[in-house]
Order: sequence, then C-alpha cells, then structure tokens
Amino acid sequence: MRTVDLARAGGCSVQQVRNLERDGVLPPAARTAAGYRVYDERHRWAVLAYQGLSRGAGPVQAKQLLRAVVSGEPEQALASLDGVHAALHRERQELARAREAVAVIVAEPVEDVRPSDAMSVAELAEALGVRPSTLRHWDAEGLVVPGRAGPRAARRYTPADVATARVVHQLRRAGYGVRAVAELLPALQGAGRGELGTVLTARDAALTGRSRALVEGAAALAELLRSNEKAADPR
Repeated sequence: MRTVDLARAGGCSVQQVRNLERDGVLPPAARTAAGYRVYDERHRWAVLAYQGLSRGAGPVQAKQLLRAVVSGEPEQALASLDGVHAALHRERQELARAREAVAVIVAEPVEDVRPSDAMSVAELAEALGVRPSTLRHWDAEGLVVPGRAGPRAARRYTPADVATARVVHQLRRAGYGVRAVAELLPALQGAGRGELGTVLTARDAALTGRSRALVEGAAALAELLRSNEKAADPR
C-alpha cells in the first residue's frame, strides 16, 4: 500500500500516517527503488489499533502501547492494555457510586439548623476524606464557599454547604473537572436537580463508547500481533 492507501484503510489523514511512523507507532515502512514508502497489512492493523486505543485510552497511552509492540515487547503492550481496562472499570465503579450518592444527598432535607451544626475546614476535610487544601481550592474556585462570622473569623460550613461539598466530592471522584463541576452546581437548586442525573447518564454513555473503542482497538492489536508472528516465522 501507498501512504494514501494506508490512510484510507485506517480512516485517517496522510499526515497522521507519517506522524505515526515518525513517532514509532507504526513499523518502519519498506522503500521502493525510487524511495517511496510501501506499507503492508501490519501497518494497517497498527493504524486501526491506534485509532481504537486512542479513543478508549487517549493518544499518549495508545502510542506507548503500540511502540512496545513495534519494539518487540508484546508482553509489555498487553500488560498496559490490561491496565487500561482496569482503569476504565474503576471509572465505571466510581461513576456508579457517584450517581447513587448524589441522588441521596440532593434528596436529604436540611432542617432544624443550629449554629453548632456548622463544620470547620478540618472537620469537613476529615469527614470527606480529603485534604484541607482541597476544600480551600474549592473555595477559591467558587465551588463550595463557606461563610465567616467576621473578617478574621475561621471558615465555617453550614449543613447546606456540607451537602454541596459532598456532591462536589462525588462528582470529582466520578471524573469531572473543576470547571465541569462548577457548571453543574446550579442544578442543585430546586427543580434543576434532575439535570445532575442526566449529566451523569451522559458520562456513562461516554464510558461505554470508550469501552467499545478499546474492544475495536484490541481486536486490531491481536491481528497486528499475529501478523508480526507470521513475519517472524513464515512457515
């Protein structure tokens, strides 16, 4: 195959094929007498494996995994792939826990509030299992802003603040960045709470898409490994 043929077979651009070969993701291409690159089935499987793995695990990890195959270390590549699947499984577990926790937290009534019910930074950090610096960061980002009794008074979290902090904690554990969490927080107010469930469902769908991509990438990777074995032992 020519470079353009490989690009079409792999569903990518000619420039991406060149970049992948330059980065060691593809085996070195053969050359014609005139110096033109010539690719074979191994290159096609490598491109397809990269496409799937990059969608499922990210381009950096996909490149590292395929470089291991190209450099003759398939065991390392397979171990890395096991780690990707395990990490994705953990993300699914965290998301499931977050969905359950958020549903409970937003439904809890905050009643009969007393001044003594407020929590300090240290108390809330211990309750959530995070560092006090994390709470200060959330404060600086406007996620959970505690009140103060005076200009020099210590921060105190009301029960409503604590509920918000618990939701923020669960969303962060489910993989949401600070900016995404900030956009979701208004949904905690009144009827907008249902939006949280919708967004978490959308993340579930995104994880499913990554799982499918990993399956596709792994299938192409298996074909690449078989092609390499045949090339090493043509009998």
